[in-house]
Parts: sequence; structure tokens; C-alpha cells
Amino acid sequence: MAKAENAELVFVPLGGVGEIGMNFALYGYGPPSAREWIVIDVGVTFPDASLPGVDLVLPDTRFIEENLANLRGIIITHAHEDHYGALLDTWPKLKAPVWMTPFSAGLLEAKRQGEQGAPKIPLTIYRAGEKFTVGPFEIEAIPVAHSIPEPMSLAITSPAGTVIHTGDWKIDPEPTIGPKTDEARFRAYGDKGVLALICDSTNALREGESPSEVAVGEGLKGVIQAAKGRVAVTTFSSNVGRIVSIAKAARDAGRQCLVLGRSLKRVIDVADELGYMDGLPEFIAEEDFGFIPRENLVIICTGSQGEPLAALAKLSREEMKSVSLTAGDTVVFSSRTIPGNEKAILEIKNRLIDLGIKIIEDGDALVHVSGHPRRSELRKMYEWVRPQIGVPVHGEAAHLVAQGSLMSTSGIGQVAQVRDGDMLRLAPGPATIIDQVPFGRIYKDGNLIGTDQAMGIRDRRKLSFAGHVAVNVVLDDKYELAGDPDLVAIGVAEADAGGETLEDLMIDAAVGAVDSIPRQRRKDLDLVQEAVRRAVRGAANEAWGKKPLVTVFVTR
Repeated sequence: MAKAENAELVFVPLGGVGEIGMNFALYGYGPPSAREWIVIDVGVTFPDASLPGVDLVLPDTRFIEENLANLRGIIITHAHEDHYGALLDTWPKLKAPVWMTPFSAGLLEAKRQGEQGAPKIPLTIYRAGEKFTVGPFEIEAIPVAHSIPEPMSLAITSPAGTVIHTGDWKIDPEPTIGPKTDEARFRAYGDKGVLALICDSTNALREGESPSEVAVGEGLKGVIQAAKGRVAVTTFSSNVGRIVSIAKAARDAGRQCLVLGRSLKRVIDVADELGYMDGLPEFIAEEDFGFIPRENLVIICTGSQGEPLAALAKLSREEMKSVSLTAGDTVVFSSRTIPGNEKAILEIKNRLIDLGIKIIEDGDALVHVSGHPRRSELRKMYEWVRPQIGVPVHGEAAHLVAQGSLMSTSGIGQVAQVRDGDMLRLAPGPATIIDQVPFGRIYKDGNLIGTDQAMGIRDRRKLSFAGHVAVNVVLDDKYELAGDPDLVAIGVAEADAGGETLEDLMIDAAVGAVDSIPRQRRKDLDLVQEAVRRAVRGAANEAWGKKPLVTVFVTR
């Protein structure tokens, strides 16, 4: 590959750097006026209580949409939602070729079939160890350990040098389904010379090394063997290695397994087609639940993050038709709590405890391990790769700064702290932020995708805090009120502290607002409308201390 004149190599994150989730990275090579681009990962994040009604949060891709003529391809490192979950919704705007592993492609197709109108995306399948060319970049897929099948780091080589984009990874000497992190390939690139390491920061605050998945399997086996009644284990549906660990632990303890939850079944179907479930006993059907003695059953279920419609939540509410938990049973949370989900998870745990069910978490036994590298594992990666430049990604500010400090004290000469929207020039010259590009969040809301304003989310948030008041004012031909205004209040307090109804107070305010306007000026219906809106809102605020959204209709 020949180096173009005035060519630069740049890295631009549009998501996942300064936040957990919604990973979306761009690499560009060429002169500033004619860069060629690739996208690495197209992830989502999930809405919290500040986004009522929103289904998914997607990265704002305006910047690359304006450069589509030079977009050469999209490479997905693995099939976690925060790395590939926005692909079906984003691809119609980008329409670039997509490279994925077989497992990722299988999950994408299963998801596509479940979403009405989802696009059929042309895919190229790649496997561990393979090399392929996308525009000016030669890519090698380096297998790594993580909490899903077929996770890949990418060695991205251009005439400006080689960048190692780690994706999500860890070092696990005994993964349940593989692969191991390929130390030899990382060392080989380190020997040839690596320009930059773009590295996962999720666990950069944690010392030591992560326990192996095999050790987690032993921990689960001990819990299952010690339990008197049924054992329900909830975990991330994409963690096929953990599902295998649970199934093996159940088998070794002489128990049969039942799977509950649509997303778990979808993942297991794809994993089974690719051979990842070989050698395990068949899972039993839900209708056989009543025929299995309590001490002979393990349930693997969705709902580890407190999702209200997932299997575990339904079990805690005793809403499942043919499956239930009873006093003396055990529920194991083989997962971590994603920030923001604490309250929902706690509610489920309390309901289960009220049913007489024992709860076991990571602090009680080794029943979960993260799929991301702790500090000793990060140091090993630095030693293997020996990059000129270190760039922490995949994390909030605390994680990024912690890894940046670790990189500096581990001998990496240049450490670049970037955030979403920064354009980092990796070569030529020292690593430098040279530009800021548009970035942000857009929202999937029902069947539509758009900004918070376009989707009405800002007003919806206000509605959730203070309700809505609709007022209809009718003026006669002399511009006098033709009777009291009609008023409908939704989500508004009924009465003030003195017992007077808010609706009466707001109607009086509306009448007063109209009466205060000279009759000649009432011909301006917009003026009347705004006066009534302000008066009604002010009356509610004075009586209640809150300002509802107010909509006023004035007719003559």
C-alpha cells in the first residue's frame, strides 16, 4: 500500500467514549479533502427514566452520512447490543458493505425476522485469523476471550501504520467455549510495530485479573448442588459460554434444564446451529415443568437487569402460566448490574424474598465474571503490543482517565484522551485532536427514529412531571366569552392545600385573562390564546407549585 500525499490517519468515535454502550468508531485515511472511511461497530444504549416511552438510543451518524461516497465498509467486532444493536436501524442510512462473524450474522438474521420492515443487509462473513481489505485498510481478525461467541479484536493496517482496535476482550486461560485471547498474534504485531492501541476501558478501575469462566462454572455447580429446591439462574442472553456453564453445572448435579425467555431461546438456537451447544443434554419443554421434582430442576431465564416483561420478573409476580417458584427455591443472579437498573432489580429481589426464595449474587459465591480486562490484563496487552500511542475507549470518564494513567505508567509514550466527536490524528506526527465533528443521540420511538425534539420526548418528559391541561375558549360575535371555558386536566393535582379544586382555579384564571384584554384587542385570537395559557399555567403553579403543559384553543 502506497502512502498518499498529505494523507492522514484519523480516529473519530461517535459513541462509546465517555459513556458505557452505543459504540461507534470511525477510522479515516487519506488527505483531509478525500479521506476514505470505515466504521467499527454500530451499537445502541438503553433508555432510562428520563426518556419515557423511548425504545432504544442510537448514535447520531450525521457526520459519516455527509461522507457516504467515501464510506468503504462496516465491520462488527461481536454481537453484543452495544456493538451491533443499531445496525438494522442505521444501515438504511449508510448502505455500506458489512463484515460480521457467523454467530453475529446468525443473531442479526434472527433479530431481523422479528422486526417488521427490517432491511436485508448484504453481509460478508469473516472468521478468526482471516485477513480482508476494506478501502485503504487491511484488516486481520484476532480472536479474543469475552462473554459471547466469536469476539474479535481488529488489526487495522494502512500506509500510516497498524492500529489495534481491541473491541471487548479479556484474558481467560479456560473459557467455556473459546476462543482464548491470541497472545501470539498480538505479540507478532508488537514485534512488527504498532502505531496505536485503541483499548477497552470498562474494568480499568479494577485491580488484578478476572477469574476464568471455568471457575464460574465450578461456583455455579457448588450452588446448584447445595440447593434444596429448584434453582433459577438469570444471566445475559448473549452469554453463550455462561449458558453452557449453567447447563453443565446442572448436568453434573443430576438436574435437568428449562429455558425461559424469548431472547435466550433465540441465542441458543443460533449457537446450536453453529455447534456451540454440542454435548449438552436437551433442554426440557415448559409443559414438562410440573413433572420434574423440584430438586431435579434448573431454570435458565432472562431478566437479570430487572426488565419488567422478562421471565424472572414474571416469576417474581407469579404470572407465568405453567412455571413457578416456591418457598425454598433459589435464584442466582449470574450477571452484573448495569448502572441505572438497580431499582428495578431490587424490586424483583424483594418480591422473590417475600415468596421465601433465597437470592445468591456475585458477592455470595463465584457465579459471575466480567468479560472485560482488569488492570493486570491491560498491562499484559500493553506488553504484547508495545504501541506508540494509547487511546482509552469503551467507558465513562472515570474508566478512560484510569486507563490513560495506567498506559502512561506502563511505558506507552503518548496517551490520547478523546471523547465522542473528537477527531484524533494518529499519523503523521504526534497524536493530536484536530477537529470536532457532530455527534449525539437519536431515539427509536415506536416505528420512528429521530431527535428528542422530533419525537416529542422533551414534552413527554414534561408531561410525566406536571401533566397537561387543555382549555377551549369560545368567543361570541362581540368577542365576549360565550360561557365558561371548557377545561380538561390530565395528571394534575385535584385540589390545593385549602381544598379548592385546581380545575375551578384554572377556569377562573382563564376567564380573568380574557376579561383583562380590551374587547377590541380580542380580535387577535393568538393574543387571547397566549394570555389564557399563561394565566392557567400561573394559577396551577401558585396553587400546586408545578407548571403543567397547557394547550389553549380559541374559537369564535
